[in-house]
Amino acid sequence: MEFVLQNFINAMQWGSFYALIALGYSMVYSILMLFNFTHGDIFMTGAYIGFGAATVLLFLTASVGISVPGWLLLILTILISMMLTSLLGIIVERVGYRPLRDAPRASAAITGLMIGIILETGNLAVLGARRFSFPSLIETVTYNIGGVYFTNKKILIVGVSLFLMLLLHAFIRKSRWGMAMRAMSYDYQVVPLMGVSLNMIAPMTFAIGSALAAAAGILYGMAYPVLDPYMGVLLGWKSFVAAILGGRGSILGAALAGFLLGFIEIFTAMIFPSTLRDLIAYTIILLILTFRPYGFFGQPYTTQLRL
Repeated sequence: MEFVLQNFINAMQWGSFYALIALGYSMVYSILMLFNFTHGDIFMTGAYIGFGAATVLLFLTASVGISVPGWLLLILTILISMMLTSLLGIIVERVGYRPLRDAPRASAAITGLMIGIILETGNLAVLGARRFSFPSLIETVTYNIGGVYFTNKKILIVGVSLFLMLLLHAFIRKSRWGMAMRAMSYDYQVVPLMGVSLNMIAPMTFAIGSALAAAAGILYGMAYPVLDPYMGVLLGWKSFVAAILGGRGSILGAALAGFLLGFIEIFTAMIFPSTLRDLIAYTIILLILTFRPYGFFGQPYTTQLRL
């Protein structure tokens, strides 16, 4: 039982990354009916921006001689990274996707892949191929309850992820902008005729999704502190699978499927050799999609409300 609970905590942490990244995929699809294949590399860029912000904050506090709590530095790092990465998301929408809004979906998909390659190559050109270690902003504390070991960082990662998901849900359901996004997800061609600007909602959607990806990047850097220019490729594609599994355009489905994917991978590795983890996990997902081809909360028609 202790072993199962231990892996349950690990699965919650791993699923948090998938869920936060999958939300960005799902939000963009719900508005523009296209998948932002740049999103995995936006996650990577957000992690590097967080690395830079944390390094600068630590340097400033050390040079001034001010003792700042680690949790405050972490909050500032997350906020700075989310704001800057959201600007990157707006630029990606304005430069890469808006000119192709009426083009075939394949053109937009290829554009997203190319922008991702530009971000990866730009990272290599500026910072080189050397991997960086994410700064430790808070001290790691290990707890032992009934033989189950977990750290304060794991609690923080899951807690921050759930908080951001609830905050997004409240924004979508309660705010005026969220109402406009839900209306746009119903029919993005007719709703602009009623005074809701697609050129305002689309960048906002990219900005929110990119900010969530940046938060996921920092949390990932806390758990696995080695940053790599290609770290967003595999996580991005797996999160894309989670977005499909949850139902294209479904915010709730993307979050639940992200956690489910984390649980499937962790518990599969617990039972079978780790080399078979992806094979078995995605065979299970394939079987689920065979019986639910639209995902958990997907709709057969694109005019159905999804957010």
